[in-house]
Amino acid sequence: MDPIITVTQWANEAAGERPPTLLDIRYQLGGPNGRPEYEAGHLPGAVYVDLDAELAAPPGPKGRHPLPDVEQFGAAMRRAGVRADRPVVVYDGGTGWAASRAWWLLRWAGHPSVRVLDGGLAAWQAEGRPLESGVPDVAEGDFVPAPGALPLLDADGAAALARRGLLLDARAAERYRGEVEPIDPVAGHIPGAVSAPTTENVTEQGLLRPAAELAERFARLGVKDGVEVGVYCGSGVSAAHQLLALAVVGIDAALYAGSWSEWVADPARPVATGAQPG
Repeated sequence: MDPIITVTQWANEAAGERPPTLLDIRYQLGGPNGRPEYEAGHLPGAVYVDLDAELAAPPGPKGRHPLPDVEQFGAAMRRAGVRADRPVVVYDGGTGWAASRAWWLLRWAGHPSVRVLDGGLAAWQAEGRPLESGVPDVAEGDFVPAPGALPLLDADGAAALARRGLLLDARAAERYRGEVEPIDPVAGHIPGAVSAPTTENVTEQGLLRPAAELAERFARLGVKDGVEVGVYCGSGVSAAHQLLALAVVGIDAALYAGSWSEWVADPARPVATGAQPG
């Protein structure tokens, strides 16, 4: 199944007899909680999911957005109406990063059918489609997570992959090079990693680039048959969007969920700066 869904496709499926479960994952790093904006206006039938509280564990040595406790994650998804036998569609304000985090978590936890609304809320509104306010009454879901359906890296695994395969750094290029670091205490990148900013996967309108363009981009970065691929970012959120783009072109890549915020939590781990590795 294609991991993305267009606004037109969603509108058609939402009008069907048994529409997919729709989750609103609006989130802004360092910004206010997205629930007030959600309650003021969201796609009809959408249920809000809090990235910080429900799609991540509290910050700590494992990073700023560690993977959530599996049982707590399952309970949050059931409260949102997620069922094992019903497809799920997720969206956010438009960047796709937060929605991709939900997409990846649900797929990793064993849900068979999850898609990201391409362009999110911004794309929906750009077409003049309606919003609703308030909180919908949804029936309890039955989804029980079974983790392990997608590949996952820890810090040692990410370091090893950077040596034997291809480890992509999804952050901005200047953060990769170590020129600036606005969030984490140490600047730079994992030795051997290749800079691949997630922002380059989308058009000026915030939509994913066509699959052919994405395939060309990843090929230039070193993605090819037989090469194992992993992705990290600052805390495992924007990297999920990179994984989404890779999935669109048929590449199964692993997520280093702890990402840079976990990597630099241990001062013994090496740090590289500067341009791409040779």
